[in-house]
Amino acid sequence: MRVVIFCHSLLSCWNHGNAHFLRGVVTELTARGHEVRVLEPRDAWSVENLVRDHGASALASAADAYPGLDLLTERYDLAALDLEDALSGADLVIVHEWNDPSLVQRIGAHRVRASRRYALLFHDTHHRSITEPAAMGAYDLSGFDGVLAFGAAVKDVYERRGWARRAFVWHEAADVRVFRPRHDVAAETEGDLVWIGNWGDGERTTELATFLLEPVRALGLRAKVHGVRYPEPARATLSAHGLDYAGWLPNHRAPEVFARHKVTVHVPRRPYVEALPGIPTIRVFEALACGIALASAPWDDAEGLFRPGEDFLVAKDGAAMTAHLRMLVNEPAARRALAARGRATVLARHTCAHRVDELLAITRSLEPAASRAPRGAPSQEESPRP
Repeated sequence: MRVVIFCHSLLSCWNHGNAHFLRGVVTELTARGHEVRVLEPRDAWSVENLVRDHGASALASAADAYPGLDLLTERYDLAALDLEDALSGADLVIVHEWNDPSLVQRIGAHRVRASRRYALLFHDTHHRSITEPAAMGAYDLSGFDGVLAFGAAVKDVYERRGWARRAFVWHEAADVRVFRPRHDVAAETEGDLVWIGNWGDGERTTELATFLLEPVRALGLRAKVHGVRYPEPARATLSAHGLDYAGWLPNHRAPEVFARHKVTVHVPRRPYVEALPGIPTIRVFEALACGIALASAPWDDAEGLFRPGEDFLVAKDGAAMTAHLRMLVNEPAARRALAARGRATVLARHTCAHRVDELLAITRSLEPAASRAPRGAPSQEESPRP
C-alpha cells in the first residue's frame, strides 16, 4: 500500500509533540513493507524555531534515532506544490490538522475528482475543535472519508457539528522502538524528578505551580525541566522553587533523560481536563513506555486507556502530589513496581504497532462505506480498540 502523509513536521519536534507519534507510525508502516511518502511545508514554524535556536544541524538529530526518516520526508512550498505528483498512486492519504486550510481543501477536491479513489482521512490531535470551533469548522472536509480523532470527545465534536462524513477514535501511542527503558545509561544518577513539557499560553500555569513547583520546593527534590517557550519570568519561577531549566530536549532523547531520574509528573493542559476527558498527552505514553514512575495531576481517563492508581498515581491536589512524590523518591521497590505496571499496559495496548493495526482496519472499512454514506452524514463508527 502507498501511504501519503501531510503533516506539520517530522523533521522537527520543537514545540511539536505530534512528531513522536507520527514518526512512530511512519516507522511501523515502513517496517511492514508499505511505501510511505511524507510532505511537510518548507516554512513550518517548528522547523524555523528549531533552526533559529539551535542551528541547521539540529534538524539532522532525529535521523540518528530514525534512520531513513529524512529520506521519506519532502519539504514543499505551498504555492508550488504539485498535488498530482504528490498523490500519484496513493492508496491512503492522511492530512494532519496542522496544515493550511487551503491545502486541506485542495486535497479534498483532488480526491473527489480522482479517477483512482484513495482513502482520505483528516487527523486531529489538538483541543482546537473545542477551544477554537470556528477555526476548525472552516476546514473543508467534504471530500474526505472521515476523521481520525485522538479521543472520543473530539470524535463526538465532529459528529455533532456535522464537520465530517464520519469519525474514528485513533489515540496517540508510544513508539517503543525508541521509547523504552535505557539500561545502557547510568540509572537515576542526575536527580529525583524530571518534567518534560512546554510552558505554553497560560493553559496550565496554576496547575504547574500546584502539582510540580510547590511539591518540588516542599520536598527539596533535585529537579529538572526541559521544554521551550519559557519566558524569563517563568524561568525565574522555576529557579525560585529549586528546579533547573535545561531547555529544549530532542524528543528521541527523552528515554535517556527519564532513565537518569526517579520520577516524572503529568500536568495536562486545562482544555483537556475540562472539555476533552479521556485524552492524555503524548507525555503519558512516553513516560510509561520508558519505564519511569509517573504521578499525575487529575484527569479523567474516561476511555479506560490505563489503570489509574496501578499504572501511575493520581494526585487530587498539591498535598497528595507531595505525598506521592515523597513515597516514590524514597521507596525504590514501590517506584519500580509502579513503572513496570505502566510499561506493561503500554506494551499490551498503546504502541504505534497497535495504532497501525487500527489504521489498516479503518482503511479496509472505508471503500464500501464511502460509496454508501451521503456527504456530511456522520456515523457512529469507531476504530477497533486494542
